[in-house]
Amino acid sequence: MTTQFHVVVVGAGYAGVMAANRLLAEHPEVAVTVVNPRPVFVERVRLHQVAAGSGTATHELSDLLHPRATLHVGSAVRIEPHAVSLADGTVLPCDAVIYAVGSTSGSGAIPGAEKAFSVADLDSATALHDALLEADDHASVVVIGGGLTGLETVTELAQSHPRHTLVLVGDPGAALPANTQRYIRHRLDELGVQVRSGTRVARIDDGSVVLDDGTEIPATLVVRTAGFSVPDLARRSGLPVDDDGRLRVRDTLQAVDGTPIVGVGDSMPIVGVGDAVVVDGNDHLRMSCQAAMPLGTHGADTVWQLLQGREPAPLSLGFVTTCISLGRDRGVVQLSARDDTPSRWAVRGRLAAPVKEAVVRGTIHSMRLQARGRALPTRRGPDTAAREKARV
Repeated sequence: MTTQFHVVVVGAGYAGVMAANRLLAEHPEVAVTVVNPRPVFVERVRLHQVAAGSGTATHELSDLLHPRATLHVGSAVRIEPHAVSLADGTVLPCDAVIYAVGSTSGSGAIPGAEKAFSVADLDSATALHDALLEADDHASVVVIGGGLTGLETVTELAQSHPRHTLVLVGDPGAALPANTQRYIRHRLDELGVQVRSGTRVARIDDGSVVLDDGTEIPATLVVRTAGFSVPDLARRSGLPVDDDGRLRVRDTLQAVDGTPIVGVGDSMPIVGVGDAVVVDGNDHLRMSCQAAMPLGTHGADTVWQLLQGREPAPLSLGFVTTCISLGRDRGVVQLSARDDTPSRWAVRGRLAAPVKEAVVRGTIHSMRLQARGRALPTRRGPDTAAREKARV
């Protein structure tokens, strides 16, 4: 069939890849160009392993994208409803744009935060890995943040680098049920991680972290796992954004100004800044591939409806579980309600670790299947897809 439409996908994370593959697998009359700064897909849920040296997190995009996808390695500098301009001077005319740029690490409001490492992107995680290898024995490594990223990072580092002293500043798993919190505390004790809870970081100095109660913790290396920032691409392009610069989209994922620009990815308005898209009126889209993948699929369906001059369907998304690795051989699989509220049921310990690993591997496997045209049937909505794939 002759190509009738051209769609540009900006960003090749979980949501961007899913959106591109969905369009190409379901609609042969659509051509898709994917713009991404790297020729590889970065598995963000494994970046703590990159930092610890216990795993890798990249896959060739040629292996994950549909064969008809055109990959342009570069960076977008401006987005318009019918064109995307790149840093190398290329202008890509198009009928619609899928905005899937994701998020990056942010310095936040902590004085001295620029001194800290992060695991928010591949370069940062790699830099932390190199610094850990160069550090002297018994170096003090302070991880700031007791959320999921902080827990995965501090336990992975503690297990992979037992010669160092690990300190976690934050309340471990504070949003999880009490029995899960108790297990997490037990696991941290097993690994020798020191926990400073009930306090916040006041500033980061050279060689120390100062808490708001005046306590000073020696710190050879500091890792900040709380706080993300979004690219200013949407703001620079004059698109509708919130105060943090995230693209504002309707519940269909179309930009609120009604242009053929569709935002996909996850968001985290509960904390403030998460991925680069915020769904107006939705307050429970946690940063995760569990959200990003069905959002990418729904975004592709929205684009197709817009190309056909039809009104897109609203998003319907339900969460299933939260999977947390606590080192390579322990973990937590916490079941949840549709709105991501944790339930009383969870799998904890040795059994949870292979479950988490299977979920992460299954995510990549499902992306490969979709790239080969063997994705879930078209008529299944994003809510069904989310429930069939319990993602992290």
